[in-house]
Amino acid sequence: MNTLIDRIDHIVLTVTDIEVTTQFYEKAFGFEREFFRGPEGQPRHALLFGQLKINLQDRNTETPTKARIPTIGSGDFCLIASVPLDDFIKHLEAQQIPIDVGPVSRRGALGPIRSVYLRDPDGNLVEVAEYI
Repeated sequence: MNTLIDRIDHIVLTVTDIEVTTQFYEKAFGFEREFFRGPEGQPRHALLFGQLKINLQDRNTETPTKARIPTIGSGDFCLIASVPLDDFIKHLEAQQIPIDVGPVSRRGALGPIRSVYLRDPDGNLVEVAEYI
């Protein structure tokens, strides 16, 4: 059977403080914040980049479609840099954002990648990579 899915549209992170998390992702990655209303008019928050987004929720976010056990700090995902990885590393250094691991060689969805790993304010693991 051929795959029935084209791509990931968005992910959701459960965080302690939506504003603190938003500021981190703006500073570390240049993401843009978005405020929108959920299906019943409830306030929602997201981070936009390219054609993707990360929705943010805290423990009190009301939405009819939510993970069964939303857990703070359990996110682990990989982003592909739009600039050379060495330039991204220099940006992190300038922003005083520490790198946990890397650069290291890994394998991405399309082949070999070179990656660095960092953590957001809740401890979610964010891998940033470039294809080599």
